Amino acid sequence: MAFRPLHDRVVVKRLEGEEKTKGGIIIPDTAKEKPQEGEVVAVGPGARDESGKLAPLDVKAGDRVLFGKWSGTEVKVDGQDLLIMKESDILGVIA
Repeated sequence: MAFRPLHDRVVVKRLEGEEKTKGGIIIPDTAKEKPQEGEVVAVGPGARDESGKLAPLDVKAGDRVLFGKWSGTEVKVDGQDLLIMKESDILGVIA
């Protein structure tokens, strides 16, 4: 991918949601909610504090993360649907 986020922004690829419920009912595409879980594809260098020092980000490429339902901006890069969000929009890293 030829895209590099700036500052404290993170590029996340949304993971696919469940195709059917635990009871075996198949969920059509129109009724699915967008998953709030994704994989970090790229991270920016970090934000600057008041003194001008660079504060690195806590997440790195390859991390599986949870993010808020309305977080980020949806973009399409090289045919992939991605989200660009600030690191503060990420709720946590799945270990």
